[in-house]
Amino acid sequence: MEQKYNSSTLNAELMRLKEFCKQEGEVVTYLKDEKFECEETPAQWLAYVERGCFKYVTRGISDNKKHITWFSFEGEFVADYPRFLYGHSAQSTIQAMMPSRVYRLSGKRLRQFFSQSIESMEMRAIIAEHILCQFHERYLDLHCATPRERYDMLMQRCPGIANELPQYAIASFLNITPQMLSRIRKEISLNGNK
Repeated sequence: MEQKYNSSTLNAELMRLKEFCKQEGEVVTYLKDEKFECEETPAQWLAYVERGCFKYVTRGISDNKKHITWFSFEGEFVADYPRFLYGHSAQSTIQAMMPSRVYRLSGKRLRQFFSQSIESMEMRAIIAEHILCQFHERYLDLHCATPRERYDMLMQRCPGIANELPQYAIASFLNITPQMLSRIRKEISLNGNK
């Protein structure tokens, strides 16, 4: 799978966090479908994804169906942030979608790092702002973009995802049915990607 964010696109603070994960974290390999965090159990980890992909799965309130709400790809971080910092219950099950290798830190270790200096506290704020911006963009996409536009944005973010992940997973993330995803893909192939 292609890397979505390379070193030049990450801001300096996220690069510092990546380097901290690589220096202080443990290297862990997850098999396909292995869980990184489990919904409703204490969240524990933040990791830099060196290779692979993770999905965030949350059960619906009324239908109890599994909904894929987020992905963490190569070159990104995976965590139930900020819940892992304090061991609060995870809101999602985070699961490897393919064999994946990460540099993993505990919430306790990251809290210790953040408390070392004003610069590390600023880093904490910047990380929180970055995550807030990501979630805000996702919220706006779900409310303001058409299913086709959401599909196109996902393909731009991760061009190889259609070959790596099952159709149901992509459809769930886009908040559409697999049938609608099939129609979008068929329309794209008929219209020559326009």
